[in-house]
This record gives sequence, structure tokens and C-alpha cells, in this order.
Amino acid sequence: MSRVVAYVDGFNLYFGLRSKGWKKYYWLDLCALATTLLRPGQTLEGVHYFTSRIRANGRNVSDMQRQTAYLEALDTMSKLQSHFGHYLEKPKQCRQCGAQWMDYEEKMTDVNIAMQLLADAYDDRFDTALLISADSDLTTPVSVARAKFPGKNIIVALPPNRRSHQLTQAASGSFIINETAYRHSQLPAQVQRADGFVLQRPAHWR
Repeated sequence: MSRVVAYVDGFNLYFGLRSKGWKKYYWLDLCALATTLLRPGQTLEGVHYFTSRIRANGRNVSDMQRQTAYLEALDTMSKLQSHFGHYLEKPKQCRQCGAQWMDYEEKMTDVNIAMQLLADAYDDRFDTALLISADSDLTTPVSVARAKFPGKNIIVALPPNRRSHQLTQAASGSFIINETAYRHSQLPAQVQRADGFVLQRPAHWR
């Protein structure tokens, strides 16, 4: 069997789903999704999920609670490992009216993906890497990994409404994840943690 490790760009995937109005798919079983995308003769060795925890700003308590429930649900999966970046506070200004405000920019996800992908290739943990992202910043690490390890494949699975010509050209192959894959890869409405606490699918995500 050919070994597959999946690398999920949580930020890219979330905004792809949001752009389609598919919040009903946010309660996503990433191991099931990766398994759905396998070809005959392939087996899933593991999933790496890359994201950042939402920063509190006084207006997003519900968002934080939903994300925490989701991260804890993913933490119950033995094959999945989460990796966290952070949000950097960044001033922005309206070009038309000059109004200023503070915004947050997600950092470290692309670096974390690149490092994990290259480390796993070096340690021979996969035959095929399944990269769920359309972030063009990952073009260079994909190109380097393929050059250094020509016997390994890197396949890009594109989230909804997300495209990168540079990334798909650098990869061994690419495809768009269809809606059916998301629909068939949902977590149960209730997920039990190791301590017995039952996590509920957020009502807002139904």
C-alpha cells in the first residue's frame, strides 16, 4: 500500500468553505475527508492540521467557543495532529476616507506546513503528500520537496473557490475537492472527549 500523509491549511480551507456559504460543512472530519480523497491502493498514515486560535477582541466570544469545540473534537482523532500559528495585530487604513482600525493577520501557517512537509519527506513518512490548500506561498517548499525527493508525489487538493496556478504547477498533480466529499466527511453531532465530556456540533454550523 502507498502511504499518504495529509496536510490541511485550515485558514485556506475555512475561507474557501465560507466563500461558498458552506458553514454546514465546518464540523468537518479531516481524517474522513482525507480518506475520501485517497485512490485505490493508498492508505492514510496521518493528518496534520494547521491553524491559529482566534484572538479575543470582545466581539467574537461565540466564534472562539465554536472553534474551541471543533479543535477539541479533532483532538479525539489518533491520526490527527494540530499545529498552531498566531494572529498578528496590524493597523489598516481606508484609502477613501482615511479611517484607521486594527486588524489581525494570520501568521506561521505556511511556514509550519513547509517545515512539516519537508521533515516528513526527509524521514520517509509518506509516499504521497496530500496538500489541502491553494496558498501560493507553498510553491517553493513543494518544489524543493519534489526536487530533493523525486520518488515522492505531492498532490494539491484545492478548497472551494481557491486557486493557485503556481502551486498546482509545482505539484505532481492537483484537483478540486467537490462538495460531496465535504458532505460525506462530517463529524458526529456529538463527539466524546477522553475525559467523557460530550462536545456538541455548534447550532450555528447546521
